[in-house]
Amino acid sequence: MRTEPTLRVERLSIGHGRNAVLRDISFELDPGELTAMLGVNGIGKSTLLKTVAGLLPALAGEVRLTGEALSAMSATQRSRAVSIVLTGRPPTGMLDVETLVSLGRQPWTGRWGSLAAADQAHVERALKLTGAEHLRGKSLGTCSDGECQKVLIARALAQSTPVLLLDEPTAFLDLPNRVSTVRMLRRIAVEEGKAVLFSTHDLQLALDLCDRILLLRRDGPIWQGTPVEALASGELASAFAGTGIRFDQASGTHRFDR
Repeated sequence: MRTEPTLRVERLSIGHGRNAVLRDISFELDPGELTAMLGVNGIGKSTLLKTVAGLLPALAGEVRLTGEALSAMSATQRSRAVSIVLTGRPPTGMLDVETLVSLGRQPWTGRWGSLAAADQAHVERALKLTGAEHLRGKSLGTCSDGECQKVLIARALAQSTPVLLLDEPTAFLDLPNRVSTVRMLRRIAVEEGKAVLFSTHDLQLALDLCDRILLLRRDGPIWQGTPVEALASGELASAFAGTGIRFDQASGTHRFDR
């Protein structure tokens, strides 16, 4: 029996100013599942994530968390409901890793940002889940791309939200780190019961390691289903038609035209 979705997007239109990038978007995110968002460059993946997180206003439609409209929430309430990891390194100066991760507790701490024992426990849990415990005293400016991504995910986890959004978390990483990052996200979704959605261009990782696929298309409605369904239905091939990518439904792999 399917559980109640943690997050529901209802007929959402997104864009900048009055210019819509995508219209009439509807999908759901379930607790304990990892969903990969796929689509060609410039289709609106980053804009959609920012709109769902409340960083950009929706042009139409609604985002609901366990039935409550995010647009009706205060900034603090939204930050306790949805956390987001954006692409790239933040301007953090000489902050050490543990201090940066601790900033994820800001929606829950008082005016002065003092951490109580419960807040520190969330920070420790976040560092452990991301495998960043050994980095706690390191300056973020000296971290590798892979280490930096772990730390930014840890900060979002310390925020203790039921929904976690990530914009291309495997960008700039080599293959082993891309694989370990997606495996980590799946473990977080399952062990913490979170609804996790990330945008990516890593088609094979999405097909092999994710529970569900979200396909953005310019010429049709958004599509959501399992990786097996995405291949068997031809939806994946349709979404990337004309890009020189061929999908093999039998093997679950893709090839590139020369």
